[in-house]
Amino acid sequence: MTKSTRAVLSLAAVGALALSACTDPQQVSDIKAAVDRMEAQQKDVVTKLDDLAKGQKELATKVASAPAAARPAAEAPDPNKRWDVAVGNSASRGPKNAAVTIVEFSDFQCPFCSQAKDLVHQIVEAYPNDVQFVFKNYPLPFHPNAMPAAKAAVAAGKQGKFWEMHDKLFENQRALSDDKYQEIAKQLGLDLEKFKADLAAPETASVITDEMKQAGTVGVRGTPTFYINGKQPAGRSFELYKSIIDEEIKAKKKS
Repeated sequence: MTKSTRAVLSLAAVGALALSACTDPQQVSDIKAAVDRMEAQQKDVVTKLDDLAKGQKELATKVASAPAAARPAAEAPDPNKRWDVAVGNSASRGPKNAAVTIVEFSDFQCPFCSQAKDLVHQIVEAYPNDVQFVFKNYPLPFHPNAMPAAKAAVAAGKQGKFWEMHDKLFENQRALSDDKYQEIAKQLGLDLEKFKADLAAPETASVITDEMKQAGTVGVRGTPTFYINGKQPAGRSFELYKSIIDEEIKAKKKS
């Protein structure tokens, strides 16, 4: 607080008292002393805040300059741990007896899942006889259209069009709505009345709920999350997945 501010506060206090009542000199002196104490307390608070800000700045600088290995980071998946990820009744493509099973937990409103769609197509095309790909719904709570879209995919799957709906939903990710699901259903040649009924059926919601519960048992923390024969890759690229798939195929042949 500046001297001028202090003076204003002092005069204001004195003036306010003078206007409200007759005051003797001792009372005026007491008010000035109170103002002085308030000023001292405010200075002490400001000093402490400055010290705190300085300490936070120094800490941030130390963290930024520390070696990457020394910095606190989100726990990365263990690429060697093999989770028991059952296929169950989830949508799948590729041979049931394939040497490699890839499971993806995904969210139709997640932009990263939309990008991963192309990676999935690359893998399926590169390994038509050796890879079974399984899709499991994991609609995140802060994506309001994710759950309805998941239901649309499951409903389309009841008419054999899960993967076609899967692709269309990702292609129209920014326009997801009830009208859009029905529009896509028409484009895919689905029985619209059956699609609507399946969309609202408790069994459809149950499929998604079961997949979400399973996600909680295998360490899923976000979307998309992939498992290759139960192993969660520490990254997401065709080259990385290809190397893991090739190793799994080789190991399968030896066993």
